[in-house]
Amino acid sequence: MKAAVGDRIIVQGTRPGAARRDGEIVGLHHPDGSPPYDVHWSDDDRVTEYFPGPDARIHHFQHEHGNAPVAAPPHPHLFTD
Repeated sequence: MKAAVGDRIIVQGTRPGAARRDGEIVGLHHPDGSPPYDVHWSDDDRVTEYFPGPDARIHHFQHEHGNAPVAAPPHPHLFTD
């Protein structure tokens, strides 16, 4: 899985009653766009470091330089769960 800053990540709950989550990738830890990602979640407005599982997918947006991942420094308000 590869992502770039600005992409959306969607996590579909796999257990009964698990909510679907989505957020914006605001930071990368590796220049090649591999996990983990700093994600700003839409449901609770928090930023966390996230390691995607099999229930996650990336919605890529067209970036200035194609779809190449863009590394960014960690978000200043990074909270980890």
